[in-house]
Amino acid sequence: MATFSQSTIEKGSDMVQDFVCSTCEDKKQVKMADFYCESCVQFYCGTCIGMHSQLFTKHAPYGRGDMKKWPVSEKVEDFLLKCDVHKEENLKMFCDEHSELCCTHCAFINHRLCQKVTFISDIVKSQSTDLHQLSVSIQTILKEMKELQDNQEASIQAVQSSYDQQLHTIHKTRQEIIAALDTIEQNTITEMKDTLTKLQAAFKSDVDKCIRLRDELKQLRDAIQDIGDKSKLELSFIATRKCKEKMQQSEAYLKKNSLQVKVAITFQPNSDIVQYLSKLSGLGTIEHSTKTLMVQDNPNKKIIVHGQSVHNVKLSKDSEECCIIATLVCPDRQILVVDNNNKNVKLLNQQYQVVSHWSATAFPRDICAITPVEVAVTLGDENTHEVQFITVNKRQLVTGRKFQLKHTCRGIACHQGDLYITADNSLYKYTVSGKQVRKMYEDASSPHTVEKCAVSPTGDKLYITDYSQNKLLTLARDGSVLATFTDHALLEPCDVHVTPAGQVLVCGMGSHTILQVDSEGRRKLATLATKEDGVLWPWAVCYSRHTASIIVGLNANNSILVFKVQ
Repeated sequence: MATFSQSTIEKGSDMVQDFVCSTCEDKKQVKMADFYCESCVQFYCGTCIGMHSQLFTKHAPYGRGDMKKWPVSEKVEDFLLKCDVHKEENLKMFCDEHSELCCTHCAFINHRLCQKVTFISDIVKSQSTDLHQLSVSIQTILKEMKELQDNQEASIQAVQSSYDQQLHTIHKTRQEIIAALDTIEQNTITEMKDTLTKLQAAFKSDVDKCIRLRDELKQLRDAIQDIGDKSKLELSFIATRKCKEKMQQSEAYLKKNSLQVKVAITFQPNSDIVQYLSKLSGLGTIEHSTKTLMVQDNPNKKIIVHGQSVHNVKLSKDSEECCIIATLVCPDRQILVVDNNNKNVKLLNQQYQVVSHWSATAFPRDICAITPVEVAVTLGDENTHEVQFITVNKRQLVTGRKFQLKHTCRGIACHQGDLYITADNSLYKYTVSGKQVRKMYEDASSPHTVEKCAVSPTGDKLYITDYSQNKLLTLARDGSVLATFTDHALLEPCDVHVTPAGQVLVCGMGSHTILQVDSEGRRKLATLATKEDGVLWPWAVCYSRHTASIIVGLNANNSILVFKVQ
């Protein structure tokens, strides 16, 4: 087989997979191949293919336009197969408990006590991989990582610009104080330069991190593109695991840095500097201001559905038909679903299979994320009105603290430490410690006028569903009504969800529909799914940015629906 060009690996993120002509290689020459002959199992350049075609008239070599039919290169195989820890060992096993690829050394050292360590060759017989979707996901993360890198690089220039502007203020102040100016000025400029150096170093660290993660993602992307449809099951599985691990690292880093900041150095002159000059060691104070900049996504971009699947979430111990009243996607891509009828919260893996559950003593109503590993669940019946906190730890749901409420509770949402809880006819604001801040909204005209709630990414808008009167309300931060939405396709709206981009999704339980509404809450943008798509009595809806999908909880068929979207 022809050799994979060494430069392709050394270039890292600029990997261009290429092959050397087999005939030229035998002559100790390095010439890039333009054709591959499956019959000969050889590569040929543009010159050598002529002789080959004369000798083997019945052979049908594949040109670069058919590179999907070329074999996987040795370098790509080596890149994917080698253990990251034991560089000379190949990856042969997978630990399901830790979700880790491992060589024989890793398996013996780190996983010998694990219950389920399986040979990759056995796993790939029953599991398939979607390399195309994986490549698309990597492209999305690469784009976001590049945007973050660009923002941090721009911050370096911005802080330099603000430094230059404030330096002028320093010089202007200097002209007013006359005596002992040189020493004081030098002390102040030195302090500001130290601030500049520290700030730029912090941004440079982020830029370097972005570059490294992008390079690694691009290498993996190029590798899986090279695998293509070549039936390399083990490679595909390994590639999938490596890609998912690197994507999780990148997404965690992106989430950590999702709120972009604008940093500027400011100089605040002391108006009494002349009078107190002899007492001062500098011209003023050096500070840097930080302003949060929200990611400029389009909250009114229409979502397009292009595929769906159904997943059963019933446990053998469930005595009732499942009613999935709430759903939540965790940062590690696992999904939490609240089964109201069976009084439990179920943890699903990335294949939407139930891997763990937590049983409640009262009916669970809704769920929201508090931290990357902690969620809050509302529980309610005639005697119970409380919020229970649960930690997601290694595929287990561990109960934590809880606090009692003096009113009924249904929906719950969290934004920057503020909890919003619905109570049939009212919306309350709480702290995460359980202290009631105030009642934000109330409508006692009929039952269930405040069913569920959601918060916009910026926290400036609140959305609540009015189940009784078939409405979606948009509230300002102070609780005043900004807009009221009604539509013949929205009956008995029960759940509302806002995507990270600010797109508003609402499900109509009585109309068997999932709608997208504009971020102002005034008009319908799209009907995403109906009864014809399998939407029967939908109680919950949420969006997963990891898989670009919408998850719908049903009060029918013991199932959830997953719609692929773009």
